[in-house]
Amino acid sequence: MYSLMIILLMLVLPIASVVVEIVLYKSPAATMLLIGKWFVFWAMGVRLFTAGLRQAIRPRFTAEAILGIQGTEQFILVQELGFANLSMGALGMVTLLNGNWVFPAALVGCLFIGLAGIRHLFSKSRNLLENSAMLSNLAIAGLLCVYILWALITLI
Repeated sequence: MYSLMIILLMLVLPIASVVVEIVLYKSPAATMLLIGKWFVFWAMGVRLFTAGLRQAIRPRFTAEAILGIQGTEQFILVQELGFANLSMGALGMVTLLNGNWVFPAALVGCLFIGLAGIRHLFSKSRNLLENSAMLSNLAIAGLLCVYILWALITLI
């Protein structure tokens, strides 16, 4: 289920949203603007928001299944991580209300998700779920980085 959610939120839904907006709505927006819009919404916003909900409500999954940490003492830290994920995810989702928020949200998401991916990279005992988190984090951080650089060159 975790891997399916990653694939849906990181690839299928953002790409489908870009294609739908280009084809059905004949959107005049540059393709890179649409990529930024929809990857920030789905891969950053919805993904972090849903992860935050899970971490706040069920910290055991993140602590044990992803990070390999046993015991309940760490649950409070996982829950606080969940609150941060909820907050950043909400920022990513509300970018649909104001396109001017896409760049700042992409910057926040790129930093947070990229640094988390790098932290996973140096974990000595990664399991399959942590590998999935690491790869998806690094991939979306890279895509957001490309969007940020493009926006800095063309928009700002």
